[in-house]
Amino acid sequence: MATRASFKSFQESTKEEWAEIMVCLQETQSMVADRVLEQLRYLEADQGGFPVNRLEHCLQTATRAERDGRDDEYVLCALIHDIGDNLAPFNHPDIAAGILKPFVSEKNWWMTKHHGIFQGYYFWHHIGLDRDTREQFRDSPWFGHTEEFCALYDSPAFDSEYQSFDLAHFEPLIRDAFRPKPR
Repeated sequence: MATRASFKSFQESTKEEWAEIMVCLQETQSMVADRVLEQLRYLEADQGGFPVNRLEHCLQTATRAERDGRDDEYVLCALIHDIGDNLAPFNHPDIAAGILKPFVSEKNWWMTKHHGIFQGYYFWHHIGLDRDTREQFRDSPWFGHTEEFCALYDSPAFDSEYQSFDLAHFEPLIRDAFRPKPR
């Protein structure tokens, strides 16, 4: 078991204490995959009025991306893109993007972070919002990438008859993505 640091502020900390903290950080990182899987499972109980529950929506999004030949990083983003729905529905993309940022490319991180605004193109006009809000990002090099993600994978992933892969299928992908990396 790791020893605890004795400092009362970071200004008082020592190199030796930080060396021990970094070991503990690796232990914490080793639990991330289990925590991501747990959060995804919580989505199963949340229908939110949609044709499928939120977990099924994530599974459909990832399954569609995988069946279309997207790489593992993209499929991971597709799977996790709505992981924050039950914690913060109005800014859930920020939660997913925060989880993914250290592990994915800037392009896929940006896609995950902005997918909510891009997805709004398909329905915001029905709820009194501007469906073209995404246009503020037109100059981004990842605009098309995010637009395509929503059009091909996120938007159509509410089909109650679609046969998606189950969460167990994606577990190795999650475990590999979030495993502690050698320092």
